[in-house]
Amino acid sequence: MNVDTICAVATPPGVGGIGVVRLSGPSSASIAEKMCGELPPPRYAKLVKFRDRRREVIDEGLLLYFTAPNSFTGEDVVELQAHGGTQVMNMLMRRALELGARAARPGEFSERAFLNDKLDLAQAEAIVDLVESGTEAAARAAQRSLSGEFSRRVDGVQEHLSALRVQVEAAIDFPDEEIDFLADGAVLSLLEANLGSVQELLAATRQGQILRDGIWMAIIGRPNAGKSSLLNALSGQDRAIVTEIPGTTRDVLRESIAIEGIPVHLVDTAGIRDTADPIEAEGVRRAREALLAADLVLLVVDQLGDMAEQLQLLKELPDHERVIVVFNKEDLQLADWDEAELRGRVLAPSVSISAKTGMGLQRLRKQIRNQVGATEQAEGLFSARQRHVDALRRATAHLSQGKQNLAETAALEILAEELRLAQQALSEITGDVLPDDLLGAIFASFCIGK
Repeated sequence: MNVDTICAVATPPGVGGIGVVRLSGPSSASIAEKMCGELPPPRYAKLVKFRDRRREVIDEGLLLYFTAPNSFTGEDVVELQAHGGTQVMNMLMRRALELGARAARPGEFSERAFLNDKLDLAQAEAIVDLVESGTEAAARAAQRSLSGEFSRRVDGVQEHLSALRVQVEAAIDFPDEEIDFLADGAVLSLLEANLGSVQELLAATRQGQILRDGIWMAIIGRPNAGKSSLLNALSGQDRAIVTEIPGTTRDVLRESIAIEGIPVHLVDTAGIRDTADPIEAEGVRRAREALLAADLVLLVVDQLGDMAEQLQLLKELPDHERVIVVFNKEDLQLADWDEAELRGRVLAPSVSISAKTGMGLQRLRKQIRNQVGATEQAEGLFSARQRHVDALRRATAHLSQGKQNLAETAALEILAEELRLAQQALSEITGDVLPDDLLGAIFASFCIGK
């Protein structure tokens, strides 16, 4: 149990109509009484004057009081709602510190809520995801995680794994039962069902992680293929300079947008070609770095140019599954080339567009969504993070290894250990099992006051 009381400004820095200082801990009520006088009944708001140590008025505003355990943190909590000015917030904080509170660490309010069983870890992380959501779909997904949707899915998988572990452990303890358990195929059937459930949850979690983090998408191609025009068309603004002079883009240009509800970090790169210009050569080097690091690559091909030369860039890409070939300038008279024959040689998916007129851009957006594995229906998706995806991948690997060992050796002891490790990986998602250093790192990424 915490014996100290923490405080922090819970609203963004700067000037605003309202600013909030939050306190949590056993001394919250007494500190508030010394600053404001008599407290209101719990869960009621009261208009009060906030006073400094000389009893001079700092500001007038609302005081709210929540008693343990019926608060966000599970402790006594007080919120001081004043006018949102930097100096007002500083004076309120200074007075709270003088009266015995200490400044909260980043994420410490949410950490206390987690430690007091008000939230599990996935729900606590969803608070930050909701605050930082870049699209409406991401915000709705974060709210579902905050309400416990993701955690309930994890708990459901855990229950089925526990049931299987009970049967496996019982068969180990009673050798005669083990023979029957293996002979009738029940263990394999149950194992496959559990593996399928984890894989299904992994796919949904990956969707949630894409909604939260978005994807990095690099636009590459030869000079004058229309890369900058495509960035402008997708972003809806003249973000990049467009001219008929080859090599206009010399550096990597970044823009964050939403495509089909997915946050996308667009990277426009210099045209890839051999050049003696040292500045352009550096831009080409950075372009090659960007295409190797991107989650998805748009290879822009000028349909009026030399197709074979432009498509040579495909050979530099290690994975065609994360490439979309964008045939640009669809609105112009095409060069004399056999479309069917050329597309037959392009292993990656392709879309024809005109970055200038907007022709085909909606098809491209849908192809981007499909390429990253995002579904068109965002309903029911929950917010998730890369660590959740990693935990589910480890759980999948342990169950797959258990299935393989069962087929090769029929040793239930090995299967029991793989089941235990799979459950341990799943427990990391909700925080039931988590190293203290990782827990600290997670909450350290939160805002102060959250």
